Amino acid sequence: MEVPAAVTALNAPLLRKANRKLAWQLLLVSVFFAGFGFALVPLYDVICRLTGLNGRTNAIAAVQSKSTQIDTTRWVNVEFLSHTMPGVGLEFAPEQFSVRVHPGEVIHTNYVVKNRTAQVFVGQAVPSVTPAVAAPYFEKIECFCFSQQTFQGGEIRTMPVVFVVNPDMSRELGTVTLSYTFFEAPKAPV
Repeated sequence: MEVPAAVTALNAPLLRKANRKLAWQLLLVSVFFAGFGFALVPLYDVICRLTGLNGRTNAIAAVQSKSTQIDTTRWVNVEFLSHTMPGVGLEFAPEQFSVRVHPGEVIHTNYVVKNRTAQVFVGQAVPSVTPAVAAPYFEKIECFCFSQQTFQGGEIRTMPVVFVVNPDMSRELGTVTLSYTFFEAPKAPV
């Protein structure tokens, strides 16, 4: 059954108006999501700092903990892990795989990175603390993860981490794991 041309001609202005309205709605939605995409990174960073997710902690709390009393009545085992994304060409490992600490004690440890390629590598280490409930009490004072790192081809570098396990952490938590994953930084457009 074919629609008569007269009926189609009568509906054409209504159809154009509906199409324009839909185009504006789609434009507004795409602008909203583009803005949301740009706002997501700083928003995620704020949420991580407030909650301790992804190993990020509040720097102010870390500075305050330097004056915290050391709890010599208990020990916490801190384990260290390292990962690199496939294909980045790095060897990345902690100098020691675990350490026993008294909560409140300032601890210095190191990770060693070797660029196995002849190419310059620019990357960022992303920390993670598990179990997640321990993250707010694991306070990094100095960490190579705070900024991007550049490694020349064949370079070997020892990178420090200074941290404190806050004595306010639950006594039920006997082991905390600090893990880093090295990602390649996005390349700047040429």
